[in-house]
Amino acid sequence: MPLYEHVFISRQDLSNAQAEGLIEHFGAVLSDNGGKLVDHEYWGVKTMAYKINKNRKGHYAFLRSDAPAPAVEEMERLMRLHDDVMRVLTIKVDEHEEGPSAQMQKRDDRDDRRRR
Repeated sequence: MPLYEHVFISRQDLSNAQAEGLIEHFGAVLSDNGGKLVDHEYWGVKTMAYKINKNRKGHYAFLRSDAPAPAVEEMERLMRLHDDVMRVLTIKVDEHEEGPSAQMQKRDDRDDRRRR
């Protein structure tokens, strides 16, 4: 099955538990449609470059999935209809990187990559 990476931003007035609950909810949507959630990360509340729906900040979440295209389309459709989700980005990848994403790595670990 194809591999995907998803990032979505939810409203800033949600609690951390509610934002993480959205991750579980959309992971369940994937598994109900024949896919699986390989990994997920909650990146926390971050300031955005510009306002979206009068919000300056948002809860960021990152998902890695192994799912057929119809399952991903259904998850994206439900994300776009959900009132708490402001933005969605899905990218098809050849393979998932091992370990944490660049957002979750310590700054000194990222500096080592730049020197190469």
